[in-house]
Amino acid sequence: MSPVAKPYPQEFRDDVVAVARQGQSSLKQIAKDFGISEGSLANWMKQANIEDGRRSGQTDADREELRALKRRNKLLEQENEVLRRAAAYLSQANLPGK
Repeated sequence: MSPVAKPYPQEFRDDVVAVARQGQSSLKQIAKDFGISEGSLANWMKQANIEDGRRSGQTDADREELRALKRRNKLLEQENEVLRRAAAYLSQANLPGK
């Protein structure tokens, strides 16, 4: 599964969020001024608040760690299955009378 491409660089997102946090304009006007959707700005604000600890939720670092752990878990499950099959094969090969 390929990651979703982020159309705006993080630096741009951070700048827009910083402007929005100043509170000098409405989110609707800021979104219009920067040529983004109001929904995108709201999402960026929400994620920035999570990253800054102002709001509870899953940070980008948490998401990346979870992805890495899931990949590692899958690999370990595959290795375990190979070992289980090898053990079964070897136990059959060592039966008396064969």
